[in-house]
Amino acid sequence: MSIQGLQILKALSNESRLQILQWLKDPEAHFEPQVDGDLVKDGVCSGRIADKLGISAPALSAHMKLLTDTGLVRGAKIKGWVFYKREDAQIAKALADISDTI
Repeated sequence: MSIQGLQILKALSNESRLQILQWLKDPEAHFEPQVDGDLVKDGVCSGRIADKLGISAPALSAHMKLLTDTGLVRGAKIKGWVFYKREDAQIAKALADISDTI
């Protein structure tokens, strides 16, 4: 398995990261509307994700770094905040690659 594949497995092996991916799959069902940034078009503000998980911003940052480094989510800055959105095509590709490997 490639280094990228191992990183993806690591990203998916954590309950908090899996929860984040589930929430981002349907952000309107899991988060209140935001003043800045559309939940679906722009993604969910990092502060809202941290609050919902009940963790600090630095702890969330560590989770999101792994998810973004593997391409499973993307982050975009809007007015000084980082908004995160799932990358469904990359998730599907990663799952197919893992399935082909094992």
